[in-house]
Amino acid sequence: ITERKTAGNDGESIGNCPFSQRLFMILWLKGVVFNVTTVDLKRKPADLHNLAPGTHPPFLTFNGEVKTDINKIEEFLEETLSPPKYPKLAAKQRESNTAGNDIFAKFSAYIKNTKPEANAVLEKGLTRALKKLDDYLNSPLPDEIDADSMEEEKGSSRCFLDGNELTLADCNLLPKLYCL
Repeated sequence: ITERKTAGNDGESIGNCPFSQRLFMILWLKGVVFNVTTVDLKRKPADLHNLAPGTHPPFLTFNGEVKTDINKIEEFLEETLSPPKYPKLAAKQRESNTAGNDIFAKFSAYIKNTKPEANAVLEKGLTRALKKLDDYLNSPLPDEIDADSMEEEKGSSRCFLDGNELTLADCNLLPKLYCL
C-alpha cells in the first residue's frame, strides 16, 4: 500500500491535512506496512498527473489501483484489511461516528469569517458544537451502564469516542481537533 499525502511547509515532511492524517491513523492502527509519499502541491511531480489526474492528495494505491475518495478508501481498508489478520476498527455505537462531526465546519466558518459583526454568532456555534462533543464524551456508553446497580449513574470513564480503543470515528475526528 502506498499513501500519497500533502507535504508540509518544507515540501517534504508530512503536512497537517486532516484527511491524510485520518488515513495514516487507520493504516497504523491496522498494523499495515505502507509507504507514505509526500506531495508538494506547489511543485506537483509529473507522475502524480498520470497516477491520479485531476485529484489532490491524499489518495491510496493498492495493486496498481488508485483510490481517491477518503470515505471510499476508509471502507476499502476496513473491508480488505479485516480480521483475523487485521483488527476491525468500526465503532460499536452509531452515535460515535457522528459525535463532533460539525466542529471542523464551525471552526472553519469562524476563522475564515471576514465580517466582524458575525464573529459572536460563529463563535457561539463553535462553542455549542464543542459542548455537544464534550457532553457525548462524558455520557456513559451502554456497556458502561450497570443495569443492576442501585447507585446513581456516573459519567463515562472511556478514553475515546467509542470506548477505550481507537476506532474509525476517532481517526476521523482527532486530526480535525488537532488542526483546531
